[in-house]
Amino acid sequence: MSSRHHIDDFMRGRIIGKIEEGKKITDVTREFDITHSVVSRLWKSFKSTGMCSRRHGEGRVRSTTPAEDRYIIISAKRNRRTTAQQVANQFLAASGKQISRKPLPDV
Repeated sequence: MSSRHHIDDFMRGRIIGKIEEGKKITDVTREFDITHSVVSRLWKSFKSTGMCSRRHGEGRVRSTTPAEDRYIIISAKRNRRTTAQQVANQFLAASGKQISRKPLPDV
């Protein structure tokens, strides 16, 4: 079983610095004990964007706030016989926002 560890921005900068000094990617991988593919992807990304930091905050934008999430859960628990469509309609009437009726997948 493999584990994933993200390289912090400082380490990314050091790796890019070594390559810019003229060291080969293979030498840098040995020095930092990182796989060749990770270093080459980092170098390729740096050449195209000019930055070596990770992009944070990607993914789907949330349409509801945590308070609205609690409201949805409470209204669904209040009447257990309510369908997902009815809960979505109640929330739409209350907030003006449309929500999905599909449950989230179990992780």
